[in-house]
Amino acid sequence: MCGRYALHSLPEVLALQFGLRERPTFEVRYNIAPTSNVLVIEADRDGHPVATTMRWGLIPSWAKDASIGNKLANARAETVAEKPAFRSAFRRRRCLIPASGFYEWKPVVGRKQPYYIRPADDGLFALAGLYEAWSSPEGLLHTCTVLTTDANALMQAIHNRMPVIVAPADYRRWLDPGNTTAAGLSELLVPFPPEHMLVYPVNSRVNNARNEDPGLIERVG
Repeated sequence: MCGRYALHSLPEVLALQFGLRERPTFEVRYNIAPTSNVLVIEADRDGHPVATTMRWGLIPSWAKDASIGNKLANARAETVAEKPAFRSAFRRRRCLIPASGFYEWKPVVGRKQPYYIRPADDGLFALAGLYEAWSSPEGLLHTCTVLTTDANALMQAIHNRMPVIVAPADYRRWLDPGNTTAAGLSELLVPFPPEHMLVYPVNSRVNNARNEDPGLIERVG
């Protein structure tokens, strides 16, 4: 699964990596949790990547209330094309969620040890996401979810799942608004190469989503 991540990149670096025409405006965060407003990259009608903000936790367009979003922060890649909550978004509303790294927890004696997973080159991950628009009493609410897949060899010692990470060469393909059948995308929904990732333990203060500072991503032990 993917239940917490960080984004602390410079706007100009993010704009360059994702091919944005303008530098995005976002808040540097070290402990982003579901229900937060997050930075998302989608494609406009002409296929150009644009940055926007959505709430993390997908609410399908047919949902009767927003509470379902609390359960849909993640979508399993293996079933995303068939599940009623995700299949329409998988065909028509795919996005990328920039992340400097993400957290996962490993059970140890009497507790769970948090780990921070980041790109080996200290760059950015692009987490594969889907998004929806839900009509709330206050107007349209745009929400998103993160796709997950089997853990790679590096992650298996910590957890059996990990977020789907899209390589830069596949950004345009994943976002392509013209591919409304989602044809050929299943080959992207695979574990990220472990040699391009770095994993290390961090302080358990990250367990509390209210904690928010650079010390959360520092190696411990």
